[in-house]
Amino acid sequence: MSSLEWIAAVVGAISVYLSVRQNIWSWPTAIVNVVLYTVVFYDARLYADMGLQVIYAVLSVYGWYEWLYGGANKTELRVSRTGPFTRAVLAVISLAGAVALGAFLRGATDAALPFMDSFLSSTSLAAQWMMTKKKLESWLVWIFVDVLYVGMYVFKHLYVTAGLYAVFLVLAVRGYIDWRRSMGVAHAGQG
Repeated sequence: MSSLEWIAAVVGAISVYLSVRQNIWSWPTAIVNVVLYTVVFYDARLYADMGLQVIYAVLSVYGWYEWLYGGANKTELRVSRTGPFTRAVLAVISLAGAVALGAFLRGATDAALPFMDSFLSSTSLAAQWMMTKKKLESWLVWIFVDVLYVGMYVFKHLYVTAGLYAVFLVLAVRGYIDWRRSMGVAHAGQG
C-alpha cells in the first residue's frame, strides 16, 4: 500500500463524486486520477488496467468537451438513455475486446489476471464512453464492474484501491438515482 495509491484513491473518489453531481470538474480531476493510477497498476502488473488509464485520459478530455458543448446547439449535455442498438454494440465490443486483450496479455506478458483484467478494462471503457455522453445506463455498468473490481483488487492485495472501488460502487448507485431524477426534472420542465 503506497502513498501514491492513497493519493490516487482520494482523487478518484472526488472525481466520481463530482460526476454524480454532474459537475464539470469531474473531468480534470479524472485526468489527475488516471495519471496516478497508471503508475499504481504498472507496479501491480495489471497491464490492461494500466493501459486503460491512458484511454481514460483521452476520454476525459472528450467528456469534458461533450458535457460543456455536446447538447443541442452546442449547449450543456443533458442526461439521456442508451438505445438498444447502442447497448448491443457496446456489449459486443466489450466482449471482443476482453477476449482479444486477454489472449494477448496471457501470451505476451506476465499479467497477473489477464482475462479478468481485460474484461473489466473493456467493459469499463464502454461505461466511460457512455459517461462522456451522459447516458443514464453508464451507472448500471459501473455498478456491475465495481463489484468485480473490488474482488480483483482484494485478490491482488491492493486494499486501498479495493476500498476505493467499494466507494465507487456506492457512488455509482447514487449516480444512477440522481441522474434518473435529473432526467425526470428535465422532462417535467419541457412539458
